[in-house]
Amino acid sequence: MKKVIMSLLSLSLFAGIAVGCTSDQDKVTKKSKESKESTEVTSGASANGYTDLSELENQYDIVIIGAGGAGMTAALQAKEAGMNPAILEKMPVAGGNTIKSSSGMNASETKYQKQDGITDSNDKFFEETLKGGKGTNDKELLRFFVDHSADAIDWLDTKGIELSNLTITGGMSEKRTHRPADGSAIGGYLVDGLVRNVKEEKIPLFVNANVTEITEKDGQVNGVKVKLNDKETKEIKSNAVIVTTGGFGANKEMLEKYDPKLKDYVTTNQEGTTGDGIKMIEKLGGATVDMKEIQIHPTVQQDKSFLIGEVVRGEGAILASQEGARFVNEMDTRDKVSAAITALPEKSAYLVFDQGVRDRAKAIDFYDEQGFVVEGETIEALAKKINMPEAKLKETIDQWNKDVQAKSDTQYSRSTGMDHDLSTGPYYAIKIAPGIHHTMGGVKINTKTEVLKEDGAPIKGLYAAGEVTGGLHGANRIGGNAVADIIIFGRQSGTEAANFASAQK
Repeated sequence: MKKVIMSLLSLSLFAGIAVGCTSDQDKVTKKSKESKESTEVTSGASANGYTDLSELENQYDIVIIGAGGAGMTAALQAKEAGMNPAILEKMPVAGGNTIKSSSGMNASETKYQKQDGITDSNDKFFEETLKGGKGTNDKELLRFFVDHSADAIDWLDTKGIELSNLTITGGMSEKRTHRPADGSAIGGYLVDGLVRNVKEEKIPLFVNANVTEITEKDGQVNGVKVKLNDKETKEIKSNAVIVTTGGFGANKEMLEKYDPKLKDYVTTNQEGTTGDGIKMIEKLGGATVDMKEIQIHPTVQQDKSFLIGEVVRGEGAILASQEGARFVNEMDTRDKVSAAITALPEKSAYLVFDQGVRDRAKAIDFYDEQGFVVEGETIEALAKKINMPEAKLKETIDQWNKDVQAKSDTQYSRSTGMDHDLSTGPYYAIKIAPGIHHTMGGVKINTKTEVLKEDGAPIKGLYAAGEVTGGLHGANRIGGNAVADIIIFGRQSGTEAANFASAQK
């Protein structure tokens, strides 16, 4: 247990580090420091945001299983609707996989885009996400998703969670990835803000509370069974249950069942992401969809299974093979970039960048502290340290810089993440390879977030949101869409569960 806590604390420290740029560096440093300190407090360094297990009651209007971004959002929305919700989290800290999020939250037609002079549309967001998902996305869920994305940004604003800094991720044509104002990683900032709001709204949030079963009577969900501190089991009654337990990216058995090729892959997922919610819902007759669709992220540091954020490429880094050559459009969708790396003889590559990228993507400072970053005063010095042909890497970067100046990638038609060339030493490299990152498959829901049976009928009183669900992302998830997913459908699940629960009174 101690190991789990320390691991999550380490991640929360990272999540508060800035990964963007601004013209006022002193302001960035101050805000980033505040974000980091705040994240440490709410993500495990103290339990002030959590409710003592002795206060767990026998009945609530709504029980929410899982205290990640979707769960806390659902609880806040249910509370706004006049309900008395409670959140049950099996891990010793809140945050789930949300705290490990880096890129940001995608949304279209937002006030922040308009302020930055970005012309975007929900239709464009829809089409690019559909293309990224290889056309297999649930179109009804996707339509709801894009049409409610801007409103989700505004809702977070009302909670004191401002996502006004814009960047871009692979597969998108516009800057629609929203991050904290200081450019810091979204995960810790978002979890911090949600925990703060949950506490302010006096919503009970119990950790070390492992839900083992969703109960039902006469075809309707009526509560849960929960194991407290791995000891006592207690039954809680409720008029509705919302499942926000995340995917199964840390469940080796499930991963191998649905894709045996992933047997030897590392995973970026936190230890609690084991598919519990999916299994409990299946026992109730809930349908699943896209279970074989498991996302491999292209840039994972293998020794510590640590995700190297897409922002590094978004701010201008390139990928180079051991031979010192580019081999892919670095800003293509994750599945395509991962496949290109896997096709290399060494099945790994290097992110190569300069001081300018490091200045704009402050998460690199954290990667350096972890020992991931190799530095060279010159391109040739860097190449020598990572056993690349010096002349070839120099040639590759020189050609890239010419392409950036001309705004035309002559090799792989990259069109984004080209605002700056790589001409400011020192130079840096991080060795990466693909790793398991997101499970697109999960339980089947409709736009009301009702969990559906195989025949399409909803299971009465049961709702789900976030990575536990399937269908939205299709065969491949776009970076920044997972955070949007948990907020948009987290809100919807809270609203719909509240409507159902209030009708039962």
